[in-house]
Amino acid sequence: MRVRALPGVAGPVAFTAAWVTGSLRLTGHGALSVQLSGLAAPDARNPWIMISGFLVLGGGTVWFGQELARDIGGAGPRLIQGAGVLTVAAGLLRRDHMELTSGPASWHNDAHDIVSLILYADLVVAQLLLARRFGDVPSWRGWRRYLLASGIATGAALAVFLPNTAAPSAGLLQRVAVSIPLAAMTAVAARLASRPKEKEPHNRQGQKPSFFACLRI
Repeated sequence: MRVRALPGVAGPVAFTAAWVTGSLRLTGHGALSVQLSGLAAPDARNPWIMISGFLVLGGGTVWFGQELARDIGGAGPRLIQGAGVLTVAAGLLRRDHMELTSGPASWHNDAHDIVSLILYADLVVAQLLLARRFGDVPSWRGWRRYLLASGIATGAALAVFLPNTAAPSAGLLQRVAVSIPLAAMTAVAARLASRPKEKEPHNRQGQKPSFFACLRI
């Protein structure tokens, strides 16, 4: 078993458990009415639960992306690692309040919003690039259609959520949009963990490919 792929399973599980726990512990709000970032805000109940979920997911995603890069190369795994870094940043750059407000916002609140938008785009593109890369790798070719469908579904869910962040249904829409790529990541990580370990790809001189070489797909 490839143990280094297992954080790709543990991260999404921990993150999902964090938002479920944080949502159920809310007082004066519906379980799905507060967005995920709001659960980590200073005025949330036990915000450390959601912050921990962000950090565990981010770290696990970076680790999993590295192992996937060793297996298939390409830009997809690098974008997955980038999503992990952005997830950690989103967790540390906390929103000011549980609920969205129209008043002045702190610099870290604004930075959180920017990081989140980049993260959402990363999640969609990473899945589509993985789908393309899987089509070139015989042992992963059967997974191409699943990653393609997941990437499209994530994009569609985000297209519904982002224009309606102030709507009462925003919390539910966000949870759906986030859970789709996390489910895909968990499935790929579980599959990767069970695959026999192979030698890392080398170039013609017997050296490991550079970062820029890995970007070619």
